[in-house]
Amino acid sequence: MRFRGLVALVAVVGLTACGGQRQPAGSSDGGGRLTIATGNTTGVYYQLGGALASVISAKMSGYRATASETGASVQNIQGLVSGNYDIAFSLGDSAADAVNGVNSFKSKQDVVALTRLYNNYTQVAVRTSANITSIADLKGKRVSTGSPNSGTEVIARRLLEAAGLDPAHDVTAQRLGLPESVDAMKSGSIDALVWSGGLPTGGITDLVTSMGNGVKLLPITDLLPKMQEKYGSVYSAAPIPAATYKQPADVQTIVVPNVLLVRKDMKDELAEQLTKTLYDNKDALVAVNAAAKGITLDNADKTDPVPLHPGAKKAIDGLR
Repeated sequence: MRFRGLVALVAVVGLTACGGQRQPAGSSDGGGRLTIATGNTTGVYYQLGGALASVISAKMSGYRATASETGASVQNIQGLVSGNYDIAFSLGDSAADAVNGVNSFKSKQDVVALTRLYNNYTQVAVRTSANITSIADLKGKRVSTGSPNSGTEVIARRLLEAAGLDPAHDVTAQRLGLPESVDAMKSGSIDALVWSGGLPTGGITDLVTSMGNGVKLLPITDLLPKMQEKYGSVYSAAPIPAATYKQPADVQTIVVPNVLLVRKDMKDELAEQLTKTLYDNKDALVAVNAAAKGITLDNADKTDPVPLHPGAKKAIDGLR
């Protein structure tokens, strides 16, 4: 019975993830409708956001949740603060900028975390024929730096700067979402794309499957010391296992944690219920994308410098 219930829950994800249709946001004080800001349709945020919306709708009495396609992290935070969304996926570096009021944010944003999620892997795919072996080699190339106001765009710009390049002048930047970036790589209209996402990301799987030896993933950990020097320990190193995209060897890359955000004024009871529901139904998220295996109670409260919502802390402490 439990397995059948899980299958039924996963089956409605496609119906609940309303590709790009921005729904009226539920009230943070406990209204019955909740909206989740996710990301590009071929990315992990969108898949897991749809699964989470399904879980909330099925398991939290009196609530219905919907997931919306977005440009991801920075846009998600902006929409969360303005009241367009109630819950938002975000990269940890973008969330840190938000609470500190720096870079993309002109003032400190009143956002807090429900939990730390899985790690995002920076995936730099290049056309083999373009003779690119490092980020510095992107000079003069056509590069997709991600959707406008996305966490991918933040990391892409920081990588280019760490390699000594000016993102505005040294590359021909294309601000494309992942589906458009993959199409552009296939057609030959760009030489490289940067993507920050969980493993596996469906769009990258499609790209390497379609192009075969015509595309490769670039190792980038040589830039980690400069990234950490400027932005701190939010960045770390990890391999993209060869088996993830059927590559000849592991690819060493830079990772950053994801966090699930809400506004500071969300009632403690709702934040507690949402956090508990996520962990009680984690299997439903894993069934949609294996990246959710990285969501653990051991790391749940490791959201610094983003504050943890008091209700979420109560839920996490109770589950441990």
